[in-house]
Amino acid sequence: MTTNTSKSQSKLQNVAPLLIDVAAPIGGYYLLKNGLGLSSVAALGWSSAVPAVRTAWGALKERKVNGLAALILFVNVVGILLSSVAGDARLMLAKDSGVSSAIGIGILVSVALGKPMMSAGMKPWLVKGEASREAAWARLQARSEAFRRAERRFSLVWGVVLLTECVARVVGAYTLPIDTMVWLGTVITVVAMVLGFVVSGALAAGPMAHMLIAEAKAGETNDGETKAGAAKDGAAKDGAAKDGAAKVRQAAAPVAAPVATAPVTAVTAVAAAR
Repeated sequence: MTTNTSKSQSKLQNVAPLLIDVAAPIGGYYLLKNGLGLSSVAALGWSSAVPAVRTAWGALKERKVNGLAALILFVNVVGILLSSVAGDARLMLAKDSGVSSAIGIGILVSVALGKPMMSAGMKPWLVKGEASREAAWARLQARSEAFRRAERRFSLVWGVVLLTECVARVVGAYTLPIDTMVWLGTVITVVAMVLGFVVSGALAAGPMAHMLIAEAKAGETNDGETKAGAAKDGAAKDGAAKDGAAKVRQAAAPVAAPVATAPVTAVTAVAAAR
């Protein structure tokens, strides 16, 4: 019962950010525009504030700055301010693509620098909190070029997908009706995410998972052999110590015998002389 409850809570925690970042802005836009009669600019601005507040609250709650979350918050705030000043609803729609483009460019730069940004997000899904996999990940990162190449490929796929999504959203923002683009922008994002998961999983995450599992099993086998070897060494040392003690006792026995019989021999000699 407790396990099922914890799993349900975990699923809810994973879904909650998606509901806030996707469902709240869409529902908020149509409610504010059609229900309360706000302008497109005002409706877009207020509906975009919800995920921005969530991102800021998450940073304050965890008391650490997540680079990706900070980037999204920054782009959201700048987009809202610029759109409010310019009064352009299409600019507000296009600013969402700014998040994708900024993240996509950042990911591609990290790949070029040899420090793929998306590895941090992928690692928990592959390691799954297991110490053996955590150690296997560290070994593969240090020793396996194939593993590092798959890491770079994973981030490369996501960088390209996000930049493509950016282009599609900008084109839609300036060519399609605003009311259409509000929901279509989310559809484009969802399609891009699905495409990213499928392609990156086939080209990188899947092979990395296989390498990680194999390395973890090899590590457990090596640990078992090391412990068995240590046990054998310990037993051998104990046996050697016992053999050494026995040899010492054997060597001491002939010396002790003459010493013990010496008084008897002396008495016998004296008696014979008398």
